[in-house]
Amino acid sequence: MAKSLVVALGLWALGGLLGLHHLYLGRDRHALLWILTLGGFGVGWLWDLWHLPGWVATANGPPQPLQSGAVPILSSLRVAGQLLVGAYFGLLAALGVPWVPPPLAVALGVLLVASVGDQGTNRSRVLVAAFLSSLLFQGGLLPTSLTTTAVAAWHRRFEPPRDPQPPLSARLCHLGLGVAAFGVPLAWGGVSGALGIAGTVLTLPLRVGVLPLRAGWALLEGLGVVGGAPEWGRGGAGSGANERRRRALEV
Repeated sequence: MAKSLVVALGLWALGGLLGLHHLYLGRDRHALLWILTLGGFGVGWLWDLWHLPGWVATANGPPQPLQSGAVPILSSLRVAGQLLVGAYFGLLAALGVPWVPPPLAVALGVLLVASVGDQGTNRSRVLVAAFLSSLLFQGGLLPTSLTTTAVAAWHRRFEPPRDPQPPLSARLCHLGLGVAAFGVPLAWGGVSGALGIAGTVLTLPLRVGVLPLRAGWALLEGLGVVGGAPEWGRGGAGSGANERRRRALEV
C-alpha cells in the first residue's frame, strides 16, 4: 500500500514525539528510539520534517538491494545520537535500575541508534567495548559511551532489507516488547524508591514523638526521681541502676 506524505505529515504533527510517522513508514527501530527518548529529546522530531519526503519516497519505491562490501558514509548526526543516547541509557540504569549494569545500558542505547534505517553494526564488539571501557574508566558514563560509539561507527555496515515486512500486529508486538524492556525496570526502580521515601515519611512522626519521652526520662533520672531507663531509652530496664549499685558497693 502506497504511503501518503499528507498522512505522514499529520502523524508527525500529532504523534511525532512518539514516532507514529516512523511506524507508518515502516521504520520501527526509529519509532522505538523516538518513544524512548520522546522524539530525540524534541530536536530529532523537528529535524524529521526535512526528511519526511525522502522517507515517503523510499517507502513507496522498490526495496534497495544490499550493497555488498559497501560501508555507509559516516554521519556526524548519527554519531552524536549514539553518544547522547548511550549516556542517557547508562544514566537511567545507574539512577533507577540498580540491577541493570550501566555498560549494558550504554551499549543498548548505542546499538539502537546505530540500527536506525538501513544500517547496523557489530553487536558483539559493541557490547565488549562497553564493558571493557567501563572497567578502564571506572564506570564513567561519558567515556564509556564515547568509546562504544567509536567502535559502533568503526564497524558500521548496511543491513539487508526486510521484504516483505511482518504484519502490523507482529510489528506492534515487537515494539511493545522493546518499550516494556525499557520501561518496566525503570518503573520498578521508581516505585521502590518512592516506597522507601514513603516509609521514612510515615515513621518520622513516631520517631519525633519518642524524642520528648526520652528527654523527659533522662531529666528525671538526672534529678534522681527515677532510677533507670526504660527499654526504649537505653538497652533494657534496670541496667543503669544495676551499674550504679555496683559502683556504690565498690566505694
